[in-house]
Amino acid sequence: MRVGLTGGVASGKSSVSAMLAELGAVVIDADQLAREVVAPGTEGLAEVVAAFGPGVLTPEGELDRPALGAIVFADEARRRVLEAIVHPRVRARGAELEAAAPPGALVVHDIPLLAETGQADAFDAVIVVDAPAELQVERMVGQRGMTREDAEARIAAQASREDRRAIATYVIDNTGTLEDLRARVAEIVAELT
Repeated sequence: MRVGLTGGVASGKSSVSAMLAELGAVVIDADQLAREVVAPGTEGLAEVVAAFGPGVLTPEGELDRPALGAIVFADEARRRVLEAIVHPRVRARGAELEAAAPPGALVVHDIPLLAETGQADAFDAVIVVDAPAELQVERMVGQRGMTREDAEARIAAQASREDRRAIATYVIDNTGTLEDLRARVAEIVAELT
């Protein structure tokens, strides 16, 4: 069973992903893979530097995510350049990990930009973690130390709640307690397995 998991920034998708793993799912985290494919010494990092310049590197030669983020979240064309470098590499690595999963496993692809990249049809089911934009902003400002403007720019750069909900097989409303969230995740896993 191949499942796509997505949700807007600060929707609680990472919490749901961790709960799915605790319940036995094989979770393939696109964000983690996106870091892997641009690690020092990779072809991906070399291509990012060629496209954006050496200013996106730390003194240690690693990708300076905040510096790159400031460029791509302010300019959609530049963001698309980055996505064209990273997304194909992430998909290829995800396919390798899925192929290595045990037979009969519930394989969950945790993909923040699932709606944006048009991949929903590639999965047997899609889980969307949903939260109102104001709650997302509160979480980014309070938990991640972002400015309100940066938080709103991140939300604006992603698919709308409506677009994500339109691709959902299951919607997880993450406005309640952690116990509510855990119960909903367990209910979905029971249905999927």
